[in-house]
Amino acid sequence: MGLAMLSRGDLTDGEWVVLEPLLPVSNNRCGRWRDHRQVINGIIHRMGTGVQWRELPDRFGPWKRPSAGPAAD
Repeated sequence: MGLAMLSRGDLTDGEWVVLEPLLPVSNNRCGRWRDHRQVINGIIHRMGTGVQWRELPDRFGPWKRPSAGPAAD
């Protein structure tokens, strides 16, 4: 994701390089995981704006799943 793609509050590439190794990886037994960067950016957006989960912009994925683990879609 280049800087032109960032919105206010999104993780920069440098921040992502630090955070990504700390996140769990799929073990192929529990289904596939949603893109971690998308989830983290959704959480940052929600915490920064106070918006309800269902009011998150579409770019953060389905509102029922942004804070959940394996994706159901």
